[in-house]
Amino acid sequence: MLDMTLFKNEFPILEFDDSPVAVIMPNHEDLDIKLPKKCVYAFLGEEINDYALKNKAKKIAEFESATKVYPVYVLNYKDHEICLAQAPVGAAAASQFLDWLIAYGVREIISAGTCGALVDIEESVFLIPTKALRDEGTSYHYMKPSRFVDVNQKAIDAIKSLFDKRGLTYIETVTWTTDGFYRESKELVKYRIEEGCRVVEMECSALSAVSKLRKVIWGEILFTADTLHDVENYDPRNWAEDTFSYALELAIDAVLEIKN
Repeated sequence: MLDMTLFKNEFPILEFDDSPVAVIMPNHEDLDIKLPKKCVYAFLGEEINDYALKNKAKKIAEFESATKVYPVYVLNYKDHEICLAQAPVGAAAASQFLDWLIAYGVREIISAGTCGALVDIEESVFLIPTKALRDEGTSYHYMKPSRFVDVNQKAIDAIKSLFDKRGLTYIETVTWTTDGFYRESKELVKYRIEEGCRVVEMECSALSAVSKLRKVIWGEILFTADTLHDVENYDPRNWAEDTFSYALELAIDAVLEIKN
């Protein structure tokens, strides 16, 4: 039996209990559902629900949060069953739902979503995060403190394999994951760029940490929306809205590329 340790610290956010068992477990409701191993968990607004309706995916469960009920679908695609779920924005909410999905059976997950460009990158450029800077709180409840967390290599390889087959260009990158959408100051943006971050988003480091604790495969397809490249003139651009449906299709094909 493994010894589990509670690591104490002067600062609560840096305290960590490495036991995977908690008072409230994500499957505490003991629902009678079994989700497919493969899952697409996407930060794409209503695109998941629209796609599910058009492609006759079956709703088999719901995740109930305090503010919204999220449908969970099963899609039959290329002789595979794939779980489809809309991911809520923000590390804490996204991690809670992902942990719940894992508890009910998903093991190989690809997410897709937008990010902000920190350097001069055009809108709707695809990126594959290889590691994330942990400037959010949730990941510290799932793994020991560190500045960065690596994204699962099998997920990275799966996304790269798909992009290469499609002849798509992409950028491998370090991403800055933050809780503070309105706290991306000029000096912080410059500092993160110096550390190697090219983009910023709000979930990658946390979802990487969840997947490591739960011993599953998770990776993400990012694409550029707004830009912080000119810190004197923030530009939301068109928020890459024209890319949402294509990004979802890529995520569905990418999860089939995972070799485990």
